[in-house]
Amino acid sequence: MTALVVNATDFSRSEVRVTAHFDPHHISLEVRDDGHGFTADILAKLGEPYVTSRPGAENSRSGHISMGLGVFIAKTLLQRTGAFVEFRNERDGGAAVLALWPRAALEAAGQGPRDQIHAPDDATG
Repeated sequence: MTALVVNATDFSRSEVRVTAHFDPHHISLEVRDDGHGFTADILAKLGEPYVTSRPGAENSRSGHISMGLGVFIAKTLLQRTGAFVEFRNERDGGAAVLALWPRAALEAAGQGPRDQIHAPDDATG
């Protein structure tokens, strides 16, 4: 998710929002910015290796020179955790990246996430 937040920060005008939501069936994380959004040609290929809109650090607040691997690696790692990953432009401008997991895939059957955390045997307190 770090690469997605860094990209949003580089392309935003003044705001990046990272939100988490959950319901009985899904858990999601979303990164949104208020920048210009993805161009159509980039949006069609996002998540593939070597896709970038800033090969020479153009459009980057940080001066980051991109090889187009950050989003590819982020998407690949999220998908390996079972997430569905979506890239889109917002109606009012800006870009959004959504990572959505089926809750059942992240929780052991019949247990909530707190039930899965165990203190070390030598813990005191």
